[in-house]
Amino acid sequence: MSRSVKKGPYVDEVLYRRVVAARDSGEHRTFRTWCRACTIVPEFVGTTFEIHNGRSFAKVFVTEDMVGHKLGEFAPTRTFKSHTSARGR
Repeated sequence: MSRSVKKGPYVDEVLYRRVVAARDSGEHRTFRTWCRACTIVPEFVGTTFEIHNGRSFAKVFVTEDMVGHKLGEFAPTRTFKSHTSARGR
């Protein structure tokens, strides 16, 4: 179920303020966050985030195509170990 249109997208205020402040000062840095549910807004384009996936931080560079998606979508939490081969028996 999606979020109500009346409420608008969920954006972590602290993270948003940090990104805007860094952008205004011209500082280029990565932002480490645990907020996977935060929606990517146009102000985040061109910023690098380190998103926690439960064990480590995944580096994600935000592009225009990512606007409207959640940060957690780009930091997978599960590692796929390939299926066993039939020849190995």
